[in-house]
Amino acid sequence: MKAFEVVTEAINPQVYADFVLRPEAGAVTLFTGHVREWTKGVRTLHLSYEAYVPMAEKKLAQIGQEIEQRWEGTKVAIAHRIGELQISDIAVVIAVSSPHRKTAYEANEYAIERIKEIVPIWKKEIWEDGEQWIGDQKKKPKGGLA
Repeated sequence: MKAFEVVTEAINPQVYADFVLRPEAGAVTLFTGHVREWTKGVRTLHLSYEAYVPMAEKKLAQIGQEIEQRWEGTKVAIAHRIGELQISDIAVVIAVSSPHRKTAYEANEYAIERIKEIVPIWKKEIWEDGEQWIGDQKKKPKGGLA
């Protein structure tokens, strides 16, 4: 595994938690983002993620660097899955260790917000009666990426 990666297989969160764990860490926060079935009354059948993988991994690493500069003593690992994901599958995992819990929580929340802002990963929701690219992912380049 890499500290910052885009993957096509199921994510094992414990691998990332173990990666950031170290003797000086008093806290490890682990966030997993899952595919949910219902959003605003609409039933999702599954999601499809695409990414420009080399740039996505660079941007994930950038987020890790931002966190380590902003919150001293942190260590970060982030993975995002692409491809077709079913209900309850893990789409993203963020693991942050730090000497104290407040820092770990703050850094973890920062990471998920930055992922949405700067990482070139696009999400399509597939419903019972249609499909749509969601959020900033609407800016997805034509032709698809993997």
